[in-house]
Amino acid sequence: MFVAYWWLQRQRSLALSSAGLATAKKDGLRRHLPPVLFLVALTLLLLSVARPQAELPVARAAGTVILAFDVSNSMGADDVAPTRLAAAQAAAIEFADAQPDSVSIGVVAFDEGALTTQQPSEDRAATTAAIKRLRVNGGTSLGQAILASLTVIAGKPATLPEDGQPAPDLGYWGNATIVLLSDGENTGGPDAVAAAQLAATAGVHIETVGVGTVDGTTVEVDGFQVATSLDEELLTEVAKTTTGSYHRAENAEALHDVYESLDLRLTVQTKPVELTGAAAALAVLLLTIGGVLMTTWFGRIL
Repeated sequence: MFVAYWWLQRQRSLALSSAGLATAKKDGLRRHLPPVLFLVALTLLLLSVARPQAELPVARAAGTVILAFDVSNSMGADDVAPTRLAAAQAAAIEFADAQPDSVSIGVVAFDEGALTTQQPSEDRAATTAAIKRLRVNGGTSLGQAILASLTVIAGKPATLPEDGQPAPDLGYWGNATIVLLSDGENTGGPDAVAAAQLAATAGVHIETVGVGTVDGTTVEVDGFQVATSLDEELLTEVAKTTTGSYHRAENAEALHDVYESLDLRLTVQTKPVELTGAAAALAVLLLTIGGVLMTTWFGRIL
């Protein structure tokens, strides 16, 4: 159609030239621009029928987040109302609900040991139910929490190597993040910093959240009053080992703010994006402009 239009205009120009007539450049622009816009629009509409696609980089949230909850007896302290654990649960549920579907969230509960209460899933209802089931009990092992979280992420047992033995190959999981919520009072189990180093080797990011106050408080365990306070030094060291950050949450409001500032990292992946809508919209715009120019300049659609 472009060639036919060009040929017709050329024949017209030759006829005018042979008759000793000519048109001004301004009139030529007015005559040619609207039809050209219509032809371009028609071309775009025909292309849109083919449903064109383009490979574009698309940012998406990190693929896997493990919420590792300290459920030791000290998490029952009420220096964060109503208790440290209850405040952590409420903020974690709000955090999980705010994540896009591309993020799979798992839940690990730990005291002296660790138990996976929810495998990474996009089912937010299941995640919420797993978080609500948590109850305080026992002591605290940050190292066990990290190893259990790594086991969930890698799909294979994560253990600290024996003396002189190489570390286990867990693969590389650069899109995985462990959010470790604890008062930081480590009472035993595997070395927490060594476990964090294993996570760093696997590319796993650890964000630590200190729940409680530095001054601390007391909790009743089996009829005894036990003093408990926030161990920020250990939580900071664990986070820095994996280039993560430590966050203090001395009250429920601060805990909600912490979740909004967590660095889950973004990955960029290439995915096909359909351009049909864009092509059709541009075609309609060109048709509208061409029609407006024709009615303005000639008083009708030619």
